[in-house]
Amino acid sequence: MMSLEDTERLIAHLSRAEKAQLLQWIARDLGDAFPGIEMTPGVAGGAACIRQTRIAVWMLEQARRLGISEVDLLRNYPGLTAQDLANAWNYVRSHQAEIEAAIAANDTDDEVESGHV
Repeated sequence: MMSLEDTERLIAHLSRAEKAQLLQWIARDLGDAFPGIEMTPGVAGGAACIRQTRIAVWMLEQARRLGISEVDLLRNYPGLTAQDLANAWNYVRSHQAEIEAAIAANDTDDEVESGHV
């Protein structure tokens, strides 16, 4: 496997047009990527989480819907940054069906656990 340093050396030898084509390929490949948001099998049920945490995006969105402010979220989760929340809200906007399903599944789980089903 090629290292980043090897890749950098190869890119240095490309023409500007070739670099532009490479950039277009990379942008297309990353088109559905969201900076700061990770989905890792086995972590938080595979849900989209804030980078290097187990804080699920759907949980942050549910908190926001319940009226918890960004200031309170940042205070309650000291590892979060304002940029993390911005990344989460961008993810929510682009993955509404996924977020709705996760919130609904969690609400159902809560009802089962509390005996209200």
